[in-house]
Amino acid sequence: MKTFEGAITALATPFRNGKLDEAAYEKLVDYQLANGVSGLIPVGTTGEAPVLSQEEQDKLISLCVKKAKGKTPVIAGAGSYSTEKTIHNVKRVRDLGADGALVVTPYYNRPTQRCLIEHYEAVAKANKGFALVVYNVPARTGVDIQPDTLKALCALEEVVALKESSGSAARVLDLTEKCGKRLTVISGDDWFVWPCIACGGRGVISVSANLAPRQMGELVKAALKGDTENALKLQLQMAPLHRALSQETNPIPVKKALHWMGLFADEMRLPLSPLAAQFHAPLREALLGLGLLS
Repeated sequence: MKTFEGAITALATPFRNGKLDEAAYEKLVDYQLANGVSGLIPVGTTGEAPVLSQEEQDKLISLCVKKAKGKTPVIAGAGSYSTEKTIHNVKRVRDLGADGALVVTPYYNRPTQRCLIEHYEAVAKANKGFALVVYNVPARTGVDIQPDTLKALCALEEVVALKESSGSAARVLDLTEKCGKRLTVISGDDWFVWPCIACGGRGVISVSANLAPRQMGELVKAALKGDTENALKLQLQMAPLHRALSQETNPIPVKKALHWMGLFADEMRLPLSPLAAQFHAPLREALLGLGLLS
């Protein structure tokens, strides 16, 4: 069973006049591939999945797979608060050619740890042999999947990795102790890449890599090699960008930055709207500091 590690980009979704901008999306994917990313995630949180129709999601996944095939893995967003719908979504992205599925913990209905085990068991059983990346993001879902629960899920060969967005070094150490190399832990926060890898993690699913894929890749490589001095230096160099991308809800800031870089139109879908004016200056300064704007 394959797994995933390194600098993986959570792709943003471009709109123009209310519709998908397929040309801009392909341009973004080409930019990622040219800079050597270790994976691509279409229709995740950064991709505004909740406001996309199934037809739009399928189009984005298909475009990404077509561009990336044989160059880097595609791990498509497929989670839901319904187990039945999640099973359907995972089968769908598998049929579209994705290499794996990113499956967020069910949100809103707040399942217990026992229920989470049953949920992922059902998804894995219905999709034998297909790689699943569990996505833990308690700030968004209201559910925090625990290390002991993930240890239990290691019995499922389909569960190969975890996107961990708690931002806790203690949590990553606990996961490393309980799951060892059986479960690949990937940071879900750009500011936490070096600490996560130092505690046993193997990479990041990154928002800022939409903008700076080369720099994020260098950071991850240094951290994985144990080059502490360089990894810390790179983490700190990117810190202004990571702060600026956190000023409003993701993906509001990153889409503004992609617009300034000439990749996207300046367009969101409600209930999100473009970045408020008072946050423009720090974001622009961070992009200038990394040489991403002239």
